[in-house]
Amino acid sequence: MARILVLGGYGVFGSRAVERLARVPGLEIVIAGRNLVAAQAAADGLVKRQQARVEAAQLDALTLTPGDIRGSRASIVINTVGPFQAHDYRVARAAIDAGAHYIDLADARAFVCGIGVLDAAAKQAGVLVVSGASSVPALAAAVIDDLAPQFQFMESLTYGISPGNSFDPGAATVASILGGAGRSFTALRDGAVATVHGWQPLVRHRFRDPRLGTRWFGACDVPDLDLFPVRYPTLRSQHFVAGIEVKTFHGGLWALSWLTRAGLVRHPERLAPPMLAVKRRLSFLGSDRGAMFVRVTGQGFDGLAMDRCWELIANAGHGPFIPATPAVILAKALAAGRLAMRGAAPCVGLIDLAEFTTEVADLDIRQSVA
Repeated sequence: MARILVLGGYGVFGSRAVERLARVPGLEIVIAGRNLVAAQAAADGLVKRQQARVEAAQLDALTLTPGDIRGSRASIVINTVGPFQAHDYRVARAAIDAGAHYIDLADARAFVCGIGVLDAAAKQAGVLVVSGASSVPALAAAVIDDLAPQFQFMESLTYGISPGNSFDPGAATVASILGGAGRSFTALRDGAVATVHGWQPLVRHRFRDPRLGTRWFGACDVPDLDLFPVRYPTLRSQHFVAGIEVKTFHGGLWALSWLTRAGLVRHPERLAPPMLAVKRRLSFLGSDRGAMFVRVTGQGFDGLAMDRCWELIANAGHGPFIPATPAVILAKALAAGRLAMRGAAPCVGLIDLAEFTTEVADLDIRQSVA
């Protein structure tokens, strides 16, 4: 019987992972975090619909030791405690030393891309260590892998995520978002590495679903910007963007990016508490519909230009399940003994779109390609 320790299991994404895993008979799940009362409340809230055995524990990801993991008797650790931009590999190393598999939901570029430093240790311990089991890079790669066979070669990739305004990201996530405003990073543009800036420029995408219409997006730094040019070597341009449903909010973030870039705001992440408070007071604006799109252009096997765009719409506030789903898929595969891979790697090519579609089939999440 597999025992899964979910760090941050009562948080925004951790709670979604726990809710999905609790449906699996035979699993044992430990909801862990610094607040034992919150962890126990989350466990108690699952009693009526759970199939797994669920309990709570007080553990701090920032001070976690191999002994803590051994004491939890977990064979799989899921780490949902971000922002990962500020973290090292303490939790992953502790899992390896404890002989447990490790999965995280990180989207921090250096953190995810550098996880291979643990490859030798993970293989020696006979465990799998996976970073980035989330919307990016995991789900994005699954979508591109699904579209790729239609192309003779892919030239350009543009993809983005836009949560509904009803989504409450929490202070740490908002701080991470604001911290990237105006910051420079590199991305593939016209066959060369170019410097771009967080949340710039303003980009529009019109969704096919008329309930979403047009949403604004801006450039964001993600692990994919290093991983995908290697995985898809014919790419000449890559654009990852993220957006805020309410255009006024997105415009404010765009303006903040220019103030940061000009040096007038040095620590935009410190604005997270007041900006989150304003967002919560205005949560009635916008909707509970989150969205994601992946557009690939290139050449088909007939020699003609080809353009394919996959879109996902999450209704009824189900959007936050999406970032948690790749980790759930991997944890279930490890628990069932279906995943034999060992070592440490970013979560690219470890799940496919069919697995994702099956996992979210009972949620109000719709996909289409045109």
